[in-house]
Amino acid sequence: MVHLPPLITDLGLLLTAAGVTTLIFKRLKQPLVVGYIIAGMLIGPHFAHLPTIKEIQNIQLWAEIGVIFLLFSLGLEFSFKKLAKVGGASSIMALVEIVIMLLLGYLTGQLLGWSTMDSIFLGGILCISSTTIIIRAFEELGIKSQRFAGLVFGVLIVEDLVAILLMVLLSTLAVSQQFAGTEMLAAVLKLGFFLSVWFLGGIFLIPTFLKWASKLMNDETLLIVAIALCFLMVKLATEAGFSPALGAFIMGSILAETTKAEKIEHLVGPVKNLFGAIFFVSVGILINPEMILKYAGPIALISCITILGKVFSVAGGGLLAGQGLKASVQAGMSLPQIGEFSFIIATLGLSLKVTSDFLYPIAVAVSALTTFTTPYMIRFSEPLYVFVESVLPERWKALLNRYSTGAYTINTTSDWKMVLKSYVRNMVVYAIVIIAITMLADRYLYSFIVANAEKGIRADIWTTIVTLVLIAPFLWALARHHPHKEAHSRLWANRKYHSVIIVLEFARAGVAVLICVVLLNQFFSTWVAILAGVGIIALLALFSEKVQNFYTRIEDSFYSNLNDRQISDDHQIAPWGAHLTSFLISPSSAIIGGTLEELQIREKFGVNIAVIERGNRTIMPPTRYERIYPYDKIYVFGVDENIESFRLFVLDESPPGVNMKAVKEDVKLQKLVVSSSSPLLNKSIRESGIRELTDGLIVGIERAGKKMMNPDSKVAFVEGDILWIVGKPSRIKLLEEPAMKPTVTEA
Repeated sequence: MVHLPPLITDLGLLLTAAGVTTLIFKRLKQPLVVGYIIAGMLIGPHFAHLPTIKEIQNIQLWAEIGVIFLLFSLGLEFSFKKLAKVGGASSIMALVEIVIMLLLGYLTGQLLGWSTMDSIFLGGILCISSTTIIIRAFEELGIKSQRFAGLVFGVLIVEDLVAILLMVLLSTLAVSQQFAGTEMLAAVLKLGFFLSVWFLGGIFLIPTFLKWASKLMNDETLLIVAIALCFLMVKLATEAGFSPALGAFIMGSILAETTKAEKIEHLVGPVKNLFGAIFFVSVGILINPEMILKYAGPIALISCITILGKVFSVAGGGLLAGQGLKASVQAGMSLPQIGEFSFIIATLGLSLKVTSDFLYPIAVAVSALTTFTTPYMIRFSEPLYVFVESVLPERWKALLNRYSTGAYTINTTSDWKMVLKSYVRNMVVYAIVIIAITMLADRYLYSFIVANAEKGIRADIWTTIVTLVLIAPFLWALARHHPHKEAHSRLWANRKYHSVIIVLEFARAGVAVLICVVLLNQFFSTWVAILAGVGIIALLALFSEKVQNFYTRIEDSFYSNLNDRQISDDHQIAPWGAHLTSFLISPSSAIIGGTLEELQIREKFGVNIAVIERGNRTIMPPTRYERIYPYDKIYVFGVDENIESFRLFVLDESPPGVNMKAVKEDVKLQKLVVSSSSPLLNKSIRESGIRELTDGLIVGIERAGKKMMNPDSKVAFVEGDILWIVGKPSRIKLLEEPAMKPTVTEA
């Protein structure tokens, strides 16, 4: 008789239970995650009258692989560029929520008489919302294009990053068993350094590799390569002392910047769903129902604190960020649950043996309860806003409105600000790259030279020479590169700034010399190292043109890889509740074949089509004679209500197999102030030539506190007007030329 290994039997039982609960919960229109957890409880060791998993340890191993794939998929949806685009509003909301929930979780644990570590981990568990649940709920309710959804997605992105940081900090705290500020700071700096190195190196190398191998790849090979890269980064992260989940997340976020991102996400989806199901079922296996009954009181208390704390903290953060009452309330009502990362943090406490046995099932029970309420909370958000607005005193509403409008006040970006910001950013980036190259050379290059060529002092000298050659372009950039040449030239043209600029230039060169001295001082005396360092920088200045050309190729390659997949931020926050979002036009759409003039979209729906993407072409801004074709991707500017009306009219399900093209143009909402010396002054929109000069479309004008959405082309500009333009920043920056004095700042 053939013997069937217990692992196969256990997996069959697990997937059967997961499949049955999936069908039941789909029928009941409830979150599948809750079904998986219930399935795990039923086949776990605590239900004697049902088939039971025999080897839980093997299932836990598969569950760890599930965590890796969950974090890899989250990384594919994350993208560092998305983080840069969510703006200050989402960041403020996320940070306010995280700080308040960490504090509430800790105080709740202390109130219940728990240990310090249990209370700290409870705070960490409660502060991260469920990305999977929220995205699924938004898709089912058809509200992904609304403005508050953009705020929620921004908060989720920041939360995911903070969750990674929390895992590192909680691990450090668990090992030291005390709050050691120095160790925490070292852990944060170490995490920041490795994140930067992996991101910079990954963006430089991985897209280049995928381009080179693209002709050799079909779906199967791309899936294998993507998973291989994921596990390679898992190994690197583990070697550096971080968790495997962090490595998976980082590789996902790197691949999110490539043109293959959507394809990889599609291919990895079934694998993630399989192992994710195993992970969530394994969560249920560890739950003892008796423990839940025993701690029913704390579970109910923590669930209420989670819901109320998240609603008020997120909504309060939104008001603090100037997002208005409606968007803040809707965002707060969308985030009152905990999910995947909370399980992972709870599992971390168990694996490190620093939390009590009851914390894990309590966290899972709270997650199940709060997840169940999510769709109802989202549906109830608008009625709640209407109620709150009706009971608020008029004075408070006027104050909130003034504060919300004031949050969009435009600050002129001075040349000094641009230059100093670029100096600081470049010094940090180049220092990280130089340190990383030096560390790699010391660890691997030296061993290679000793094993294959030289030994003793000669091996040291050769290692130093090769290292200096590798870091030479970045040393030159640190000492000489000016990313904002125009701003730097304008400052230098003013004599009173000469001395300050000279000091800055010498400071940059001094930092480059210092790096060389530190590197050379390992093998030579201090004075010899100083003289050699000065000589190296002087040599780089002598051959400046050649080194610059080499550095420029490196920089161009990096930015080319970074911008290959320009992710449009569908949730860019704009003033007055208006925002920019995008739609993919299906062949069955009612607007196919019509020109913009014929369709009268602006007149009928109150929205503006600012950009049309067609294959690899970007039409910006489209003329009134431009027609709409199948699979066009259009960018629409307007308020939630108008966009929703337009969506219902134009948007159908995307046909299967459609490969949405990556955005090739960086389309953003920009601000422009009309000054007293502006050549735009007293000219109409049509006369100003802004459309022809910048390929930009003016979608709003704010004048003396009054707002004009989608202004007529005959409107003339007056001093102090705030213009809102949708377009490509590189083109709109032409308005900074001497012929066009107004200052542009990014929204």
